[in-house]
Amino acid sequence: MIELPVHDMSGKKVDSLAIDESSLGNEVRPGLLKQAYVMFHANRRQGSARTKSRGMVEGSTRKIYRQKGTGNARMGTVRTIIRKGGGVAFAKTKKTEVFRKRMPKRMRRLANRNALLAKLVDNEVKCVDSLDMDAPRTKSMESLFEALGIDRTCLVALGSDQKNAALSSRNLDHVDTIRVDQMNAFELLNHRYLLVDKASLQSFLDMASSTGGTDDKEAA
Repeated sequence: MIELPVHDMSGKKVDSLAIDESSLGNEVRPGLLKQAYVMFHANRRQGSARTKSRGMVEGSTRKIYRQKGTGNARMGTVRTIIRKGGGVAFAKTKKTEVFRKRMPKRMRRLANRNALLAKLVDNEVKCVDSLDMDAPRTKSMESLFEALGIDRTCLVALGSDQKNAALSSRNLDHVDTIRVDQMNAFELLNHRYLLVDKASLQSFLDMASSTGGTDDKEAA
């Protein structure tokens, strides 16, 4: 069992939460996490990058200067690939390229849970008793980060009704928010810390224990 300390908004430890590693995959599986990360990252690629060959760029086709007698190296048109603004050799002209990858649903769910386990093992999960706020206030959230020792990128996992906490976090540098039921391996591994309140974390763990994982969606 992992004993996760629970803090209040001032950073003082007020409780603890016992987490069973078996519900999160028993052990950290680097190969599975790498596969899931690559899949999510690939599925975010737009696949519409294109370049122009020398026949596609604008410019005159006239030879810049005569072949001999100038003392310069021989040169053709301004569209040549060795000149600034010219074309690209072996230009990429395919309009849409598909980079999508797939993983079985059970593997995706296990990867999501295992990413949380990796965070717990490295002491990178910061749990508070509540993130309910009366009004949006960025300064309050910034003070909470300082009290918890969050000095790197952070993912704030929130319930659907914690709008004020989301508004308080969005102006902070290197901080992103996500709904707790949409946490996935990519977002967890892409941030150093995870900030979550006790009730939201418990709901994620209950879902992982009852269904063997969360109903995640592949990145579009």
